[in-house]
Amino acid sequence: MNRLVNTISSRLSLRQPQRESLEILARVADIIRLATHDQLDTPSALDVIRSEFSSVTDFEREFPSLCFALATGVGKTRLMGASLAYLHAAHHVRHFFVLAPNLTIYNKLIADFTPGNPKYVLQGLAEYAQVPPEIITGDNYESGRGVREERQRQRALPGVDAPGEAIHINIFNVSKINSEVRGGRAPRIKRLSEYIGESYFDYLAGLDDLVLLMDESHRYRASAGIRAINELKPVIGLELTATPRTVAGQNTQEFKNVIYSYPLSSAIADGFVKEPAVATRENFTAANHSPEELERIKLEDGVRIHESTKVELETYGLQNEQPVVKPFMLVVAQDTTHANELVKRIEDDAFFEGRYRGRVITVHSNQRGEEADETVERLLAVENPNEPTEIVVHVNKLGEGWDVTNLYTIVPLRAANSPNLVEQSIGRGLRLPFGRRTGVKPVDRLTIVSHDHFQTIIDKANDPNSIIRTGIIIGRDIANGASRTVQISPNVMLGIGGDDTDGAAIASPTSNGGDASAGNAPVAPASLSTTANKSSPPAAQTSLRFTSPAEQQIARATLEAVKSFETLPRAANLRDAEVQSRLVSQVTAALAAAAPAQAQLSIAEGDSTEAVQPNVAEVVKQAVEHIIEHTIDIPRIIVIPRGEVRSGFNSFTLDLSAVRLQPVAQDILIQHLRTNERERLSGEGSVVREPQLATYLVRRLIDYADISYDDHADLLYELANQTIEHLRPYLSDNGEVENVLQFHGRQLAELIHAQMAAHYWEHATEYETVVSRGFNTLRPANYSSSEDAPRPFRQPVADPLAIRNMLFSGFRRCLYPVQKFDSDTERRFSVLLEDEATIGKWFKPAKGEFKIHYNQEQTYEPDFVVETDRAKFICEPKRRSEMEDETVKAKARAAVKWCAAATKHELEHGGKPWHYLLIPHDVITSNMTLAGLAAAHTLTAN
Repeated sequence: MNRLVNTISSRLSLRQPQRESLEILARVADIIRLATHDQLDTPSALDVIRSEFSSVTDFEREFPSLCFALATGVGKTRLMGASLAYLHAAHHVRHFFVLAPNLTIYNKLIADFTPGNPKYVLQGLAEYAQVPPEIITGDNYESGRGVREERQRQRALPGVDAPGEAIHINIFNVSKINSEVRGGRAPRIKRLSEYIGESYFDYLAGLDDLVLLMDESHRYRASAGIRAINELKPVIGLELTATPRTVAGQNTQEFKNVIYSYPLSSAIADGFVKEPAVATRENFTAANHSPEELERIKLEDGVRIHESTKVELETYGLQNEQPVVKPFMLVVAQDTTHANELVKRIEDDAFFEGRYRGRVITVHSNQRGEEADETVERLLAVENPNEPTEIVVHVNKLGEGWDVTNLYTIVPLRAANSPNLVEQSIGRGLRLPFGRRTGVKPVDRLTIVSHDHFQTIIDKANDPNSIIRTGIIIGRDIANGASRTVQISPNVMLGIGGDDTDGAAIASPTSNGGDASAGNAPVAPASLSTTANKSSPPAAQTSLRFTSPAEQQIARATLEAVKSFETLPRAANLRDAEVQSRLVSQVTAALAAAAPAQAQLSIAEGDSTEAVQPNVAEVVKQAVEHIIEHTIDIPRIIVIPRGEVRSGFNSFTLDLSAVRLQPVAQDILIQHLRTNERERLSGEGSVVREPQLATYLVRRLIDYADISYDDHADLLYELANQTIEHLRPYLSDNGEVENVLQFHGRQLAELIHAQMAAHYWEHATEYETVVSRGFNTLRPANYSSSEDAPRPFRQPVADPLAIRNMLFSGFRRCLYPVQKFDSDTERRFSVLLEDEATIGKWFKPAKGEFKIHYNQEQTYEPDFVVETDRAKFICEPKRRSEMEDETVKAKARAAVKWCAAATKHELEHGGKPWHYLLIPHDVITSNMTLAGLAAAHTLTAN
């Protein structure tokens, strides 16, 4: 069983909830021994299942029926395909009946089960490519196609399921089998068919291996639906729904046959759907506005968020070579009259100069005939980039089956009960367009605009019973107490202290110095050095050396002088008398240049004391020793062109067709419902006015490393002016154009830069691996934690699952005073590093500081960097079960190559060799040493 489940899960790329559901189905099929309806003992089957799955207290049918409650967007249809494949392979089931609650889902299921469709649910299973399933629907069953084939098979091989024979998948809308919708008349499927010799319904009910799959099963709980389904007499029923409950007036009845539940809260936390967020204006008081004004403001702000999201999606698509997603906005009206008024308002010239005329549709139950058909056609095509709809206004008509991935903004305008709307409508917008989260917040976010109910929705989302929270275990999934972001700076460099962090750490070499700026080759990991914390905490080190302001000034100047070197000097170089003399000269010159300003500052502060001037050479010598003692040199290996190199960008015309960014009247505040994280759609601080509109964009574009103002100024202004000319026709005046350039300049610059990449050219004869030049200051590490203070790193952790929310301190050899670990294995490894005498320094690189490219697009960030008296190491503790993972192996190969290049460079300059250690988690114990681990787990090039 496990092998078959593994095979199907792998070939269909099942997500964890889908796989767990399939494992449960496999177990159930084994313990109740799927029987024909004549042999079935339903009460006994219930007792057996309830003995292992206590949540199942009643089948609620006349046959074994089990509900898999999976959140919207997780993939119920794919689970149907996996279940079908498993039952066919393991239990020789060949006949399946898939039931849909409405016409929309009926058509969708037919498409999903039809080979060749982009969303074909059996894609990847070779047996169904060789012998495709026979699809019988409510539109073709009367031909008798499935029945004739089945009877021929039975005559040829009675009682045997022959390999290679097609399975039969019947797909029907529930109205096709329900007699009550026809005033008591028997539906056509129950009438005698001359092709079959009996009704098709009776034929299905007579099969001894019919499995019933019910999509959106909460729709089949009415008495007529249950009666018709029971008459089919399946051997087992599989129900799928995101809402395992029925609602009748004020009464809610939970399903009694739920065997597996994966709620929306888990889907959000695990990243299978978008992050829901609620937006309002900052410092906004809804009571100060009339209902009409409030409605207008919410609509306008919804459009601003929509337009901003549209640019983010286009930029992401261009930067990542993905199809550009066209988002749309959903407006929820009170009633049909209100919906029609909203459409008129949105298409009016007074609403953003009529720019959305022809881009709005309204959906409600009063639509009939051609109007309804046209609306449904546009609604189903809303994901198509060529379909013009950008705003959908609806009144309670977006039910199950309308599965879009490009709904990004919801504006609820109902007069009452708006907070409940979040739970009712949120599922329509949670599906991800790329199938996974991207890490880009606007691309991964569903935003609900609610100025008047902002706090109520936030409170409701934080309610433990909210769909956003249900299923999350406090202390494991969510930390006890409120989490916060903690910024950990490296220990104070040179014992300078105070608020000055300029000398907190140094990093070398970077890609923007010397010849490294040439070319467009992939760049290897950041080179960095950082300060160490020996036996004293940072506060003690502040007074360890350089206690007077004059000494501190000399120490800072020494650090700046070292940072000015083209290559990072080794200890021997820095101690060289010639280098020391050069440093003293540079520091003396720096002090002299700063003397007038320092004197003026002293007079202004009333400082009349005559300070004792320290010996510059002695302080420089001490500062150098401190730098040597408290840094690890990590060379930055990059690939650059050699020989005659020419590069640049060709002139081109920007594609700005999707850009209709709107002026921002006031900061719009967006708060994520699950994480409570806040963002602002606004300018970045105070905006500096530019004399030319184009300069707003040019000054952002020249921040990109591959753009040189001197070489590309003409093109940059040309592209900036193209953008301005695109904005002018739909904005009212230059003031609005300037507002858009100020408040949306970053997005526009990203979009322009992404399109420039397609027009980049470079000519070089050959490439070589070098170390780039210069130094950068190492930025602090940022962690999230709910704990008031770091824990001692030697203290065992009672709940290893919660370790990612903890901070640890007390290190003697670590380069940071506080560290965060992803697992208890990493914490135990830090104990090992602290206890070994040969280890001088170690640290966990902060996010983004040390990267190794292991393919053209992705980078690997090592867990630990360690320096001993003889060598340097990149150490990667990893679960043993992950050691053979292809991604882990790819990262390891890249790290081994990096170490080889770094070793060659270091040995040429009197440094130490580098080694890469990939260490299984279960060998990291208190009796091990780094030397012992290195002997067994160092990887080398093949």
